[in-house]
Amino acid sequence: MPKRILQGVVVSDKGAKTIVVRVERTFLHPLLRKTVRRTKRYHAHDEANAYKVGDQVQIQECAPKSKLKRWEVVTVAA
Repeated sequence: MPKRILQGVVVSDKGAKTIVVRVERTFLHPLLRKTVRRTKRYHAHDEANAYKVGDQVQIQECAPKSKLKRWEVVTVAA
């Protein structure tokens, strides 16, 4: 099964080799038929501590690296 890739914005880079990425998704509300936005925060592994707050990045699923980290940074999104 292919690994999921998500795109989001770095909202925190305070952890050692860890960033927090906010990913936004939109969907149509089943009853109101209105577009709804929802966000979720993912902890991602950043080996080189290269990414800063505000960067657009892509993250990919990986094997668990810690209690919260199950994602790793792939690239900076353009």
